[in-house]
Amino acid sequence: MKIQEIELKYKASRQPSTRVSCSDDAYKILMSIWDQNLIELQEEFKLLLLNRANAVLGHYSLSKGGISGTVADARLIFATGLKTASSSIILAHNHPTRNLKPSSADILLTRKLVKAGKLLDIMVMDHLIISTDGYFSFADEGLI
Repeated sequence: MKIQEIELKYKASRQPSTRVSCSDDAYKILMSIWDQNLIELQEEFKLLLLNRANAVLGHYSLSKGGISGTVADARLIFATGLKTASSSIILAHNHPTRNLKPSSADILLTRKLVKAGKLLDIMVMDHLIISTDGYFSFADEGLI
């Protein structure tokens, strides 16, 4: 019987230098990587992946949706965190309408991901809803 061998590898291409110490830091980083031509048109979900020193290992564009929603698959979120040996992650999605108030679905998703992260020892540091007008931080508002 022959079965496929699974091999895990990770090699950082460079030493992380950008650190996140607050939600404003995360927002600035996210705005620098977000496609400004789509931020008010199409909802997207992205991750910032951090090491133990809160240095950014990288970012991952999880999904692109439509005008009013996108998919945030917990399995892909944490597979990415595990593959990169991240200690914590910052979740982010945009609201093309510029309404920064989280929906009930946003709140439920965040609670689910925080709980899953605890099981895997990958802390969900924050979840930001962003727009060109600013951001909403779940951590700053005590929702994480």
